[in-house]
Amino acid sequence: MELTVLGCYGPYPQAGGACSGYLLREEGCRVLIDCGNGVLSRLQEYLKFWELDAVVVSHLHSDHFADLLVMRYGLDYAQSSGRRSGPLPLYAPPQPEEDLRRLAYKNAYALTPLSAGQPLQIGPFKFDFLEAVHALPCLAMRVTSISGTLVYTGDTEYFAGLAPFAAGAGLLLCEANFQNADMAANPPNHLSAAQAGAVAAAAGARKLVLTHLHPERDAALSVAEAREHFAAAEAAREGITWRI
Repeated sequence: MELTVLGCYGPYPQAGGACSGYLLREEGCRVLIDCGNGVLSRLQEYLKFWELDAVVVSHLHSDHFADLLVMRYGLDYAQSSGRRSGPLPLYAPPQPEEDLRRLAYKNAYALTPLSAGQPLQIGPFKFDFLEAVHALPCLAMRVTSISGTLVYTGDTEYFAGLAPFAAGAGLLLCEANFQNADMAANPPNHLSAAQAGAVAAAAGARKLVLTHLHPERDAALSVAEAREHFAAAEAAREGITWRI
């Protein structure tokens, strides 16, 4: 299983960067997890978007799905020009309904709603989902294959079920929008880097990769705060591939 970071910022990117987007590959199967601003362009450094087997979206905030709105037009062209024979399977939470409806352009996507506790099989990948704690319905996902296990938190606050869901992960891709200095105000909807480190330690994960990094914060400080709890932590960087 290979995971390539296409974008790692939220809620907006740094100059030249991209929001959340991750390319998962194994045995010729290619799945895009999230598709925020800037991801479509980065994706095409690795493959054409019409070559994807599926897209799985954690939630319908713009920094996680905005480029799917642009991809609609490309998929319509890919089908009309014979580059793709049918719609691209797209799996996402069903709310907000108005955002999901915006994706239903012509025959671009075959939309399937996701819910916690309902597994999904895409090629060699088995997806399991857990409801996160966020402003919109958001699903953390655990992806297993014959080679290993990836857990991606999506966007979430800390909650007790997160570490058990990530238990034994070869790679925990964990959002870390906040730093220690932010936590005095008890901000909602996201984890701090230190909390991400604590979750990785409790889960017994092999590696922690911090993502959904705030573009105005120092990623090196986030890594240092995470490593106070879990030594094998690093920050996501666009273009980096991990083998799990």
